[in-house]
Amino acid sequence: MTTLYQLNTIFISMVMEAIPFVLVGVLISGLIQTFVKERWIARIMPQNRYLATMFGCGIGIFFPSCECGIVPITRKLINKGMPLHAGIAFMLTGPIINPIVLFSTYIAFGNDWQMVGIRAGLSIAVAFSVSIILSFLIKELPFRIQDGQTAAAIAHGSEHLAARLPLNKRLYEVVAHAVDEFFSVGKYLVLGAFIAACMQTFVPTSYLLHLGSNPVTSSLVMIALAFIISLCSEADAFIAASFRSTFTVGSLSAFLVFGPMIDIKNTLMLLGTYHRKFVFTLIALVAIFTLTGSLIVGRLFG
Repeated sequence: MTTLYQLNTIFISMVMEAIPFVLVGVLISGLIQTFVKERWIARIMPQNRYLATMFGCGIGIFFPSCECGIVPITRKLINKGMPLHAGIAFMLTGPIINPIVLFSTYIAFGNDWQMVGIRAGLSIAVAFSVSIILSFLIKELPFRIQDGQTAAAIAHGSEHLAARLPLNKRLYEVVAHAVDEFFSVGKYLVLGAFIAACMQTFVPTSYLLHLGSNPVTSSLVMIALAFIISLCSEADAFIAASFRSTFTVGSLSAFLVFGPMIDIKNTLMLLGTYHRKFVFTLIALVAIFTLTGSLIVGRLFG
């Protein structure tokens, strides 16, 4: 009975800490989806490959959306003229470097800016490296159905339709989007918190310490855990923080970076949007650079 009480306490504390950040995140996401036009971003896109990729890495700070909605937004941006490498950079960093996620990371790790900096810096480094490599490997848009012009026309028409809607209707769209996204990601938050609570309650600490004793295996374990749990990026910092006494800073950074970029939820969305070869190449590159980066972080901050 004591074990169940412990499980219940850990589980509820994780959920209660994370829910406010999820609520704020989905509300701002709804505002952006309704009022911000993607073509504004496309117009100011740099022509240089490297500058465009860095631009893509940075605009996520203005799009506080979790990974659940980033795939369709990225496709819209690419269809409206954003280069593929810049779009992929945005898709990978957007769920991590936005203010809501960074602030939740700050709170989760006990008001510590170091982990915030590590998470943001590593995510940008991984996204930039992956996107630049893909820009040389992929010569055509890797959409499953090559309907870029059609999709762009539909998005353009939808944009004008939204602009003609009265303000109260547009605000309703904001709330509707926020509610849909909250319930979409909420179940993953609850599931992830429950799995993490079970691990802390039932898995022997000595076993976790054994896994975390080797920098490579501990990072691989946390990468796999991030993929399987599939948490919303507004909430995953609280799960990662619960493993501070068991895993290294490097492996925690792997969890915080890989999860928002690649998890079960957005892998299925990616496979529905892009060709399989592109998706598997993307996942492999993200995993390799995240692992490498986490080992470097472990060396520098461990």
